[in-house]
Amino acid sequence: MPAILPSPAASLKVWARVGFASLGFVYLVLGVLATMAALGLRSSDAPSQQEAFQAIQHMPLGQVLLWLTAGGLLGYVAWRFAQALLDTENQGSAVKGLAVRGFYVFSGLLHAALAFYTAKIAWHGHLPPSDNTSQSTLRSVLHHDYGQVLLALVGLIVLGAGVVQLYRAWSGKFDTDVQVSPFTHAQRLLVHRMGQVGYSARGVVLLIMGYFCFRAAQHANINEIRDTEGCFKALQAMSPEALGAVALGLVVYGLYMFIQARFPILRRV
Repeated sequence: MPAILPSPAASLKVWARVGFASLGFVYLVLGVLATMAALGLRSSDAPSQQEAFQAIQHMPLGQVLLWLTAGGLLGYVAWRFAQALLDTENQGSAVKGLAVRGFYVFSGLLHAALAFYTAKIAWHGHLPPSDNTSQSTLRSVLHHDYGQVLLALVGLIVLGAGVVQLYRAWSGKFDTDVQVSPFTHAQRLLVHRMGQVGYSARGVVLLIMGYFCFRAAQHANINEIRDTEGCFKALQAMSPEALGAVALGLVVYGLYMFIQARFPILRRV
């Protein structure tokens, strides 16, 4: 009897769930490292994205975990593109709907870059010291005739994403992403609170990133752009409590993504 291959829709569901779990794993590790920094349990300052992947690499079977994480992130990318191209969220073709679907594409591209970054560390065993692809790309964008406008637009998109995350957190819109019917009332309330805390923390990080990106465009200075490490340092400069609150929020967001991976609502696939 010939083997029965899974349908494209079934494969997409599996990829999406693996993607949610992989993204949750990355946020969990990053949040734990940032929490340790807030508590003064790290010898170095706020953790960078590279340190998070190095921490994964130092776990048992770390190299395998890195490859699995890279592959899983590609699953999240596939789901983001499906949301945009297949309109799984029923956004439609009006201006607002196209804007939301465009954001799904933007998010997919960012996570594709993150998957590539993860795979590069897994391949080399570390990130090559000469690797400055993102910096070079941003510099080339800024040197374009309309570079400042393009960079400002990216900053506004990231700022908008942060606002959307905060809106989702406190409007309860994220509740439509997790199947809570198997849960008790207390469990549903706990998952809801986890979503609120996690999306809020993610929103704060995106707001900081967007702000610095917009400032970099305004001053035509690429060095003003901040990655996750720069965001953590900005929070740390406010107070250890500010960094700790956001760091714990990212830990919670990572756990929430694990729940979404286990009990997802995947519409129209």
